[in-house]
Parts: sequence; C-alpha cells; structure tokens
Amino acid sequence: MRRPAAWTLLIIANVLCYCVLSLYQSGVAAPPSEPNSIANPIQQRASMLSELQQIRELLEKQNELLGNGRLRVVLVEQNARP
Repeated sequence: MRRPAAWTLLIIANVLCYCVLSLYQSGVAAPPSEPNSIANPIQQRASMLSELQQIRELLEKQNELLGNGRLRVVLVEQNARP
C-alpha cells in the first residue's frame, strides 16, 4: 500500500513542476538605460560643489540682509473669521 502512494506523490510533484516551468517564458531583456551622470563620481562631485557654492552665496546674501539692520519684520494681525 505504501508504494502506490509514493508513486502518486511523485507523479503529482512532476506535474506541478512541469506546470510551474511551463509558465516560464524567455522574454526580451529591458533596453539599456541612458548613462546616468550620478554614476560618474567626478561629475557627481562637480555637481555637488556647484550646488554647495550656490547655497553658500544665498547664505551670504541672507546674512548680509540680517546683519546690516535694513531688514525689518512687520507683523500684521488678521481678523479671525467666524
């Protein structure tokens, strides 16, 4: 009685493997992507340096405005809506 059950399980396992493998399709690979500028470390560093330079210039302008006293903050109270 043990042998027919083993053969049945082996056949079922083979059928399942065949079904799973029949779903596999070899397809076209994804097209090559455009070269990414971030992949190049030299360009990445140059980009980072230019961004940091722009941030530095903006901070210098902001500090100049805050430091010379010409900047004036005016608070206006708005009426509460019912």
